[in-house]
Amino acid sequence: IRHHMIDIVPPSEPYSAGQYIKTVVPIIERIHKSGKIPLIVGGTGLYIKAITRGLFSGPSADWTLREELLSAEEEERGSLYSYLLEIDPDTAKKIEENDTRRIVRAIEVCLKGREKMSSLQIKLTRPLPYEFIKIGLTRDRKELYGIIENRVDKMVMEGLIEEVKAVLSIHPDKTPMQAIGYKEFAMHLNGESTEEEAVNLVKRNTKRYAKRQFTWFRNEEGVEWIDITGISGSVDIFNAIKAVLEKSHPEILKI
Repeated sequence: IRHHMIDIVPPSEPYSAGQYIKTVVPIIERIHKSGKIPLIVGGTGLYIKAITRGLFSGPSADWTLREELLSAEEEERGSLYSYLLEIDPDTAKKIEENDTRRIVRAIEVCLKGREKMSSLQIKLTRPLPYEFIKIGLTRDRKELYGIIENRVDKMVMEGLIEEVKAVLSIHPDKTPMQAIGYKEFAMHLNGESTEEEAVNLVKRNTKRYAKRQFTWFRNEEGVEWIDITGISGSVDIFNAIKAVLEKSHPEILKI
């Protein structure tokens, strides 16, 4: 089965949900024209939301304004969140207080759009012309955490540290260094932690991310949840999904 959207952006370039939509829509169209149904697979809530519920076409980035806002935050920690609470409390309540990137973007939208971001999102969100069947996989939390720990150990054995070294040598300050796995080992390579501490941090942060994913998608409407506790083989997981689709969407299996 052909996979798409892999290895499409170098670490030196930022990437956004807007760019994702622009790239993925033509691929979806090509697959549809070939008489097949595309499977959109992943766990990044914002991107899934963008493609299933539409993308907010807000004001473009203003890097000068962003620098000013970040400078203000450095002078007084927490000031940006307090400001966002004042100008758009509905948006502020959806953002964690330490998520500076999203806070800056929300303030930027409010100031450039001259209106609350929460109001602009209602007006300017563009839905895509597709229908989606949403399938969520879940498993026992203890079992999931064990899988995460084994996966991190395998990533380290297969050269994760060397990969981080290579990216650091080329793009030390770019967005990829904030990704789970890169960030923790970058700290280790900078002498801020031991390798064992970095491994444990990656495991901890991945588990926290998985927990946030469950929270996000539990609030997503229309997801058909399939419990795959005790199932590890891809064929067995496929059969579990197929059994659900045979009951809820038998027409799909005929295509």
